[in-house]
Amino acid sequence: MKNMPIYEALAQAFAAEGVDTHFTLMGDGNMHWAAAMKNLDGMGSYFARHEHCACAAAMGYHMATGKVGVASVTCGPGFTQIMTALAGAAQGHIPMVVFAGESPINAKWYNQYIEQAPFAHAAGAHYISAHSPQRMYQYVREAFHTAREKRMPVVIGVPYDLQKQPMPDIGSYQSSTQVMPSAEPLYPHPHQVAQLAEKLANAKCPIVIAGRGAVRSGAAVEIEQLADAAGALLATTLPARGMFDHNRFSIGISGGYASDVARDAGAQADLVVTFGSSLNYYTVDGGHMYPKAEVVQVDIHPLGLAHGMKSGDLHLRADARLAAVETLKALRAKGRAKASIRSPELAKRIKEEPADSAHFPAEPGVLDPRRVIDELDRIVPKDWDSVSGSGHQSYFHSVMRGRKPENYHVIREFGAIGNGLPFSIGVAAARKDGKTVLFDGDGGFLMHVQELEMVQRHGLKVLFVILNDGAYGSEIHKLRLDGVDDSGAIFGRTDLAAIAKGFGLRGTTVTDVSQFRLLFDAYQAQDIAEVWNVHISDQVMNPSTRRQLGRGHGKM
Repeated sequence: MKNMPIYEALAQAFAAEGVDTHFTLMGDGNMHWAAAMKNLDGMGSYFARHEHCACAAAMGYHMATGKVGVASVTCGPGFTQIMTALAGAAQGHIPMVVFAGESPINAKWYNQYIEQAPFAHAAGAHYISAHSPQRMYQYVREAFHTAREKRMPVVIGVPYDLQKQPMPDIGSYQSSTQVMPSAEPLYPHPHQVAQLAEKLANAKCPIVIAGRGAVRSGAAVEIEQLADAAGALLATTLPARGMFDHNRFSIGISGGYASDVARDAGAQADLVVTFGSSLNYYTVDGGHMYPKAEVVQVDIHPLGLAHGMKSGDLHLRADARLAAVETLKALRAKGRAKASIRSPELAKRIKEEPADSAHFPAEPGVLDPRRVIDELDRIVPKDWDSVSGSGHQSYFHSVMRGRKPENYHVIREFGAIGNGLPFSIGVAAARKDGKTVLFDGDGGFLMHVQELEMVQRHGLKVLFVILNDGAYGSEIHKLRLDGVDDSGAIFGRTDLAAIAKGFGLRGTTVTDVSQFRLLFDAYQAQDIAEVWNVHISDQVMNPSTRRQLGRGHGKM
């Protein structure tokens, strides 16, 4: 269209990249683009109350859909607000494109001016300074190509005044999907397949672990078949939680969140084979999970070092599914494997023992968070999307079983609390079915509680289960161990139910697990988001924190 302003042409270019949803906080530097996006046919536009939350919601949208997340912020202070989100997306390998305004390019002075690119680079994001009208389409194509190809956040910075100029006649937009490399899945080298099959055939206590890469390659069936043939136990990383829960020899999550049974098995393991996992600090619990095992890493990008530790003894560069298929063929050709770890007694332990059996004294008026999750695991349907917050309370819901990894959404790479609420907004915006539940602590939830207004305004239906211990949980346990006054980390049990009602949502305070069934039935019968303010004990310390403190919480 002749004389179309650049901001409108850019909005149409985003749509041509397959963008159907974006998350925005408007300001001078991005308001015209955001308005143009909102008016595109079929475009979902969600307007946040904080710039960080717009980006975090876009990250949640990616987790639920696999698409590039799209967010938008204004220039200067609007941009500096998103550093935590950019760092989280960079370290979590989340493809995201952020449309950011820049100060007017022709202004002598502007009170929101700042050099934005250095901030983005420091956070690990790619920054594109879009200052040439003739190259506007190239900038957008580069942004989406980089986000998809490198799985990272990309920022397009466009000066405010430049956006309102007419778009030059530079032809039609060519999507980045037309230039994305089309590569076939990578087959493993036959020699390494033979090596791995030999190790599996001779191992007495092998454990096979699937990670996020196994989920992406659709390798669950093939990995399980290989483990069954090898007589190996099955486990997953936290993001792949639930993949093998139906198998009676699945020990659940590997690493810091491992159950007592899983830790006992890890101590015996003589071979660990991982498919699609970076083998980071958390997966091996800082090197404590498998002290005697030889480790084999199967990944399209295997790493020799992960978080300062040797990641494996043998590395296969291959697609997880294809590697499992080829290794299974080679293993079957060898005949019976020597593994002896599987037994009826172990299967009974896996089925019947609690993930954490530590005893804590009962307290009147508050609940043991483990009992809370036990009850919710029975009530919340297995096909719901679960979103995990961070912090001390993030462990407890991780023991819920029988839920597919595709419905479990967690980003932990940057260790930031406060993301659970906006992550769940992104997931709910993608699903639109009212079957999204957030598990978070009160400290993290309160950091961005203003986004409940966004939830109400956009009619999103989410169930927020907040384990409220009236404090920053990790900090009180660490301070108490050090004999230091913990009162600065304690802020009391905020009435989260009343806050929810203040934003026009539903809210209930829970002090007895018997309340959950009626509450859940009532939630399903209506169409409004709801906050469950669950009062829990501040004395129940999760096992990951207990082990960390036992080793000295300042030591890695």
